[in-house]
Amino acid sequence: MSERAIIFDDLKEKIIADPDMVLEDQEVMRALMAAGAPTLGDNIVDLRGIALDRLESRLDRLEDTHRTVIAAAYENLAGTNQVHRAILRMLEATDFPTFLNDLSGEVSEILRVDYVRLVLETVQDDDAQNLSQLSDVLSIAEQGSIDRYIAQGRRAPIRVATLRQIRPENGDIYGESSDWIRSEACLKLDFGPGRLPGLLAFGSEDPHQFKPTQGTDLLTFFAGVFERAMQRWLA
Repeated sequence: MSERAIIFDDLKEKIIADPDMVLEDQEVMRALMAAGAPTLGDNIVDLRGIALDRLESRLDRLEDTHRTVIAAAYENLAGTNQVHRAILRMLEATDFPTFLNDLSGEVSEILRVDYVRLVLETVQDDDAQNLSQLSDVLSIAEQGSIDRYIAQGRRAPIRVATLRQIRPENGDIYGESSDWIRSEACLKLDFGPGRLPGLLAFGSEDPHQFKPTQGTDLLTFFAGVFERAMQRWLA
């Protein structure tokens, strides 16, 4: 028996033992279909080849969708871990000044945001002066200014989390850093009955970090935990 025949018999045994090895290989199947094409004649439509091409296109689309879903799942998992770490760090503070310093320090680093600002509305000038001296991350605003800032002239309902690309027109929120802000996440805070609202603003120099098309579930959860932590200090 010639060497060619031995190789053929060996290959034949492997194919018979595991035919899926051939059927699942697109390149092998395409080569086999191409090898049989000349025997069909010019006037014969190869329905098998057409069907195979369509199946390959569907498989390619399915694989692309599969990769997209997996990438989104990993991104969501990474974001969840990131928010959980930031919350745990935030809850470690034993006094309000430390809480504020951590917010603009390790918490912002974990969340990978460039600027963090906490805005509290008040109607008493004495409270405003005392609070504004605690930390650079904290600023005081007049009643109703938070809703106006989030709305930006629109009449849409105010949501807990608002993500957008923006260039602040003034320094009311970010102060001297306003010129660098290109996107932000605005979290409206509800401190309970009888208390004025607050705003937690995350500013970024990256215009693509916060966009309206992104999900807000994690940031809404973060805002809920932050509200409860602040209620302890406000009490």
